[in-house]
Amino acid sequence: MDIGVIGLGAMGRAMASNLVAAGHTVKAWNRSGGELDGVTMVASPQEAFQSDAVLTMLPDDAAIREALLEAGVLEHAGTDTVHIVASTISLAFSHELVALHANAGVDYVAAPVLGRPDVAAKGELNILAGGSVAAVDRVQPVFEAIGKQVWLMGDRPPAANAAKIACNMMIAMAIEAMAEAVSLTEGNGVERERFFELILGTLFGSRSYQVYSANIANDDYEPGFKATLGLKDLRLASEAAEETGGSLPMLAAVYERMAETVDSGLGERDWSVMADYTIRRPKG
Repeated sequence: MDIGVIGLGAMGRAMASNLVAAGHTVKAWNRSGGELDGVTMVASPQEAFQSDAVLTMLPDDAAIREALLEAGVLEHAGTDTVHIVASTISLAFSHELVALHANAGVDYVAAPVLGRPDVAAKGELNILAGGSVAAVDRVQPVFEAIGKQVWLMGDRPPAANAAKIACNMMIAMAIEAMAEAVSLTEGNGVERERFFELILGTLFGSRSYQVYSANIANDDYEPGFKATLGLKDLRLASEAAEETGGSLPMLAAVYERMAETVDSGLGERDWSVMADYTIRRPKG
């Protein structure tokens, strides 16, 4: 396939490299320029959209709006192009994108992913896909190159975005849960490494617990997913909860804690640094 890629941050670069390795022809546009082996860099998003499929991996609503919508890119997309948005975006913006793509006659698939840059580099992302069956089927070669499994969330793109936001919300809750458990157990003489060995071997053996318990145990918060981005995703979850009229007290608590973490100057560290903030925060 001829595939356009919009955004070559850590995740986008890994995805583009895996698409090249799978034998696809890849052209990319990046806001800050740059180069990537096997990828043809183009001067504008419009050029990237002259492809069978376009994969957008920009950080948020504002970046997508500026790069694609304000420039009228959709109106100049190639015939039969499928636009895949892998970014974590708000539900309101996802609904807006559905309407805008329909008006432009461009197929739109929401495909946010689960996985950090190291997982993306291995081509082992979990892809949460929402869109028409026909459009999702057409971009299966893209998904096969960048991920290990596609989880179908239905024919409405916002459903995939809701699922991704909920997943990130639950990871943040897990980070805070581990932090509070360490505060309880370490204060009573249990080494955190020993406690994490217990929970990983019994109650909570998922990848999120494995990755972030290691960060907490080793006091290592080099960014894989920055706390500022974690705070953004928790804000999206809070907005989604307001839209549905739900009361989510755990979300409110962890959102406040992540905000405090970022406000304390730790926003550029990995979002699991929220645990360090909780553990070291003065009691009382």
